[in-house]
Amino acid sequence: MHKLLLLGCLWLLTAPPTSSIFQRPTGTPAPPRLQYLLEPLHSTVHTQRGATATLPCVLRALPRNYRVKWSKVEPANYRESIIIITNGLYHKNYGPLSPRVRLRHSHRYDASLTITDVALEDEGRYRCQLVNGLEDESVSLTLHLEGVVFPYQPSNGRYKFNYHEAKRACEQQDSRLATYQQLYKAWTEGLDWCNAGWILDGTVHYPIINSREPCGGRLLLPGVRTYGARDKQKDRFDAFCFTSALQGQVYFIRGHLNFKEAGQACRNHGAAIAKVGQLYSAWKFSQLDRCDGGWLADGSVRYPITTPRERCGGLPDPGVRTFGFPSKEMRTYGTYCFVG
Repeated sequence: MHKLLLLGCLWLLTAPPTSSIFQRPTGTPAPPRLQYLLEPLHSTVHTQRGATATLPCVLRALPRNYRVKWSKVEPANYRESIIIITNGLYHKNYGPLSPRVRLRHSHRYDASLTITDVALEDEGRYRCQLVNGLEDESVSLTLHLEGVVFPYQPSNGRYKFNYHEAKRACEQQDSRLATYQQLYKAWTEGLDWCNAGWILDGTVHYPIINSREPCGGRLLLPGVRTYGARDKQKDRFDAFCFTSALQGQVYFIRGHLNFKEAGQACRNHGAAIAKVGQLYSAWKFSQLDRCDGGWLADGSVRYPITTPRERCGGLPDPGVRTFGFPSKEMRTYGTYCFVG
């Protein structure tokens, strides 16, 4: 026995770098990765805010004693939050998702998770785990919300937010801090922004399509540039916010209104002055296209363009244009209102 152990150790020490001690002999079929759970056909489920989405988890057989546990991986701290646990007969819901989740249970092998009235914070990675003693196994799925990412800074200028202030600012504008995946997708779709901003996991980035001197120089390739993880209390940047489809409508009221009059004009119509995230959502999902600057809830003035034209800013790409944060006493603009 000692000789066999010695030979094994010598083989490990002398094996070439490309060898793997876990490599199966040629022609040997791979053992099945899952014994009880079926591998989902699609690991990503696409949805929008306000919709109902189902994350599939189906068993091919029922162990004698088992539990199925659903959990969500939180990107800000990489911890898993339990959502629901079932033994096939009974179940219990946990956490803030509790009122909006249920098991689909369309048949006795079905442990799929259904989320109603999908919210922005529901996006992310979920895990369906079969707990069966020594034979625990799991499948991972991603819930992906269709949406839009927009850069955001306050009225007092750039680089004013620490992480917690950036998170709160996005939430106040009917959005939330974007994930890296959302920011990367926005970059592939044309987001080009020179100011660095916080994202949900506490790192800081900025997306560049056209390399230029003020944005890292002309020699750096286009991409999502990164500052990495920063001090969430001390470091200050802008924010990249993410929003999805609206459960309501954004519309424009023409006039020469100051900020206070703009809010009252919306209330007179049974609506509220629109938030920045709501305007971006209406531009993205409802193709709202207006050449008129209008007040928004944060005191900024913006307008959405889906069909670029010379008299509407002259920029060649669609987008939400901004006049910044003019004096709230100015009677120059109309207002954008939101009704749910």
